[in-house]
Amino acid sequence: MSLIQSAKLNGLDPYAYLRDVLERPPTQQASRVAELLPPQWRSRQAEAR
Repeated sequence: MSLIQSAKLNGLDPYAYLRDVLERPPTQQASRVAELLPPQWRSRQAEAR
């Protein structure tokens, strides 16, 4: 399954998800990479609002 398909299945806007995820790697800690997966990403976006 692709990241785009996974984002769609999780009710996310694929463009917004990919844009955010692709901008983070320089500052994202390797130990926290799981936060970039669609289900966790959605939860963190909801918390930020």
